[in-house]
Amino acid sequence: MRGSGEEPPASVRGLSSVESAPAAPKPAAPKSAVPRAVPEAAGRVAGGARAGEGPRAAEERPLDVRLVGPAVVVWGLSAALLPLRGAHTAWVLGAAGGAGVLGLGLLLGRVRPRLLAALLLSAAAAACSTGLAGAALTRGPVPALARSGRPAAVRLTVTTDPQRRATDGNVVLRGVVDAVADAATSAPVRVVVRGPAAGEWLRLLPSTQVAVTARARPVPPDGPPDIAATLLTADQPRVLVGPDAPQRAAGALRSGLRQAVAPLSEDERALLPGLVDGDTSAMTPELDEAFLATDLTHLTAVSGSNLSIMMVLLIGRASRARTPERGGLAARLGLPLRAAALAGALLTAAFVVLCRPDPSVLRAAATGLVMLLGLATGRRGSPLPALAGATLVLILADPALAHSYGFALSALATAGLVTVGPRWGEALRAAGCPARLAEPLAAAAAAQAWCGPLLVLRSGRLSLVAVPCNLLAELCVAPATVLGFAALAVAPLWLTGAQWIARVGAVPVWALIQVARLGAALPGAETDWPVGWFGAALLIAVTCALVAAAAWLRRPLVAAFLAVCLLLVLLRPPPLARLATGWPPPGWRLVACDVGQGDALVLSPGDDPGTAVLVDTGPDPHAVDGCLRALGVSTIPLVILTHDHADHVEGLPGVLHDRRVGAVETTTVDDPPAEYARVRRWTAEAGVPLIRAVRGERRALGALHWEVLWPPDPSGEGVPPGPNNASVALLVTLPGLRMALLGDLEPPAQQRLLGAVGPVDVLKVAHHGSAKQDPALIAALHPRLALLSVGRGNRYGHPAPTTLRLLRSLGTTVVRTDQQGDLAVLLTDGALAVAVRGA
Repeated sequence: MRGSGEEPPASVRGLSSVESAPAAPKPAAPKSAVPRAVPEAAGRVAGGARAGEGPRAAEERPLDVRLVGPAVVVWGLSAALLPLRGAHTAWVLGAAGGAGVLGLGLLLGRVRPRLLAALLLSAAAAACSTGLAGAALTRGPVPALARSGRPAAVRLTVTTDPQRRATDGNVVLRGVVDAVADAATSAPVRVVVRGPAAGEWLRLLPSTQVAVTARARPVPPDGPPDIAATLLTADQPRVLVGPDAPQRAAGALRSGLRQAVAPLSEDERALLPGLVDGDTSAMTPELDEAFLATDLTHLTAVSGSNLSIMMVLLIGRASRARTPERGGLAARLGLPLRAAALAGALLTAAFVVLCRPDPSVLRAAATGLVMLLGLATGRRGSPLPALAGATLVLILADPALAHSYGFALSALATAGLVTVGPRWGEALRAAGCPARLAEPLAAAAAAQAWCGPLLVLRSGRLSLVAVPCNLLAELCVAPATVLGFAALAVAPLWLTGAQWIARVGAVPVWALIQVARLGAALPGAETDWPVGWFGAALLIAVTCALVAAAAWLRRPLVAAFLAVCLLLVLLRPPPLARLATGWPPPGWRLVACDVGQGDALVLSPGDDPGTAVLVDTGPDPHAVDGCLRALGVSTIPLVILTHDHADHVEGLPGVLHDRRVGAVETTTVDDPPAEYARVRRWTAEAGVPLIRAVRGERRALGALHWEVLWPPDPSGEGVPPGPNNASVALLVTLPGLRMALLGDLEPPAQQRLLGAVGPVDVLKVAHHGSAKQDPALIAALHPRLALLSVGRGNRYGHPAPTTLRLLRSLGTTVVRTDQQGDLAVLLTDGALAVAVRGA
């Protein structure tokens, strides 16, 4: 036998490393349970280990971070300069020129700080592109039309699918103005279509050119950073040029899928198109909230993960792309690597056209194309440089992406998958976790860790079920997506066959919906977290501390203790929750829920803590559901909707879910009609009767009594017009307590209540404390306590300073949901008191 130092025989010396692999096999990296464990079109779609290197070798190579710095500089500087919107274009371009000259000088001078040169050049490019983009949005005929306020003939190219807004029935879309009157231009705008003509706009496809008469409205300082104005019109579109061939084909495919899923139940019919082509027009608010609470919202609309799945089917796992064992349809057809990469590029382009160029789709497509280029040229694939390079190029091309929430979530999730995901997976395997579970669990945890700070920065909520729900969702998404694409492809040829495919695809879609709903139904599915930059920094610190303590947390007793604590937090038994939080306070009589810019008031009958009457539901199903859960309310004999504006009724699905509701009472005016139609549909689906409030109506529940003060019969003379003036106003009495709840009444209706009610202890100030108050009525009510249900940083300026001064001049104590959170009114030893939660 030959010793270890002897030369191998000639018959072996001529073999490649791949061919000699059977003699000394390397352990293969564990496969994911489903294809979707592949990072979003990044690390495993195109590129991987070199020939002869196993997947584990690819994972062990150090990360290539050379493009990360320039990408971060471009992103950060573009985000900082976007709000300027061309106001300081000369200064910005001058600074860009200076940075560019300095960076180029460093680079050409062959000095060592090449990284500094790259960062300076990146900053110069970002400042230049953002400055020019801002200048283009503030100059030209479209901004001038917005400043004038006059109507004009506009020629427009549609760039997005028109969508009907549920709140007011208007149709909203994006487009590019090609001309105003006879002045040529190219200005991106948002279009809002009102009136009967709105339905005609819904038939338009992207790339259609139309003519219309419209007014332009300037973009507010906090408005979208990528449009020059908002166009308002009530005209029917006059089509000048129809959609191009790719858009016609994509429109036909999307329409075919809608027909294929038509026989399915409502939830499956809504979600399957969203998974396949990004069509979320049929998603219900209740289903949206379930996915939001479990951090599964990336699944309700198409994203890079869908492209990953299709790429795996075409090319196979990237770790085997340059080995004889490479998989995928391309290998089965005998296509070489370059032809497979070209096929992947064509698939990516078709995917973007079909699913529309949303920010997350663009990010995934650009990253995938960079990886495919590496595959075609024989270069070693590396997902992090591909992600950084794609991010840099996209933001330079469209600086508005720097402010895109969807783009940021997509990029951060992918960054987590390709940086810490493999290392966490290896750590889990080393700790004894089964290999098939370790990889998807590490991927879900990594994506959540990277996206969590951005989520709390925006919402101030932290999902405690996100990782397990995402892990379970992995089992459903891949088959649902593949079957959905199959139905989409078959529908134009054989609709009946496509419908049967959709029925099969509805099974994993149903399972996915159950995961979201069961996770969201847990009382502790979400927890409040400090909002803003402090909350994001705190979450980063907590995550780092948990990672650092991972070895200590693996001890059996510690792990079991933490598991029990997590279970208690998720289930939140009412006695334990009250003991831990002090909420709700004993003896509460009324709670004004912090639901943002809207109203949701809970009235207790005093004898049963699980029963209450609800006045309005706010704009957010999740917010009102969380408030009711915290109060332990499971039975609501009556829900009173003061009027049909979205900030008072859109939360109704969250109230109806998993609660016994006796009836829903509405006002006498069905305005806006679209919102009332939604209320009618929600109540019909829940089997809850819908009744009308009648002036003078008196009801009682336990110690709780209330009387309807307003509105009168709308057919009577002198009734003030408008939905706000049709608000249901109530006089509520409890032992030792009188409360007036005025909905959104405005002065014409408020004046009609003078003499109908005397002094009260508590006043729910009308219309969120707007300036539209009747001083005589407030003086007659002379409340001791005023409740203001208002959203933080709302764009309406509520509450108005004049209203606050009026209340305080009467000696009234004012409390606000935007500053104190949930507000509980109670009597303590006969004295009026307020307890707060979420300050």
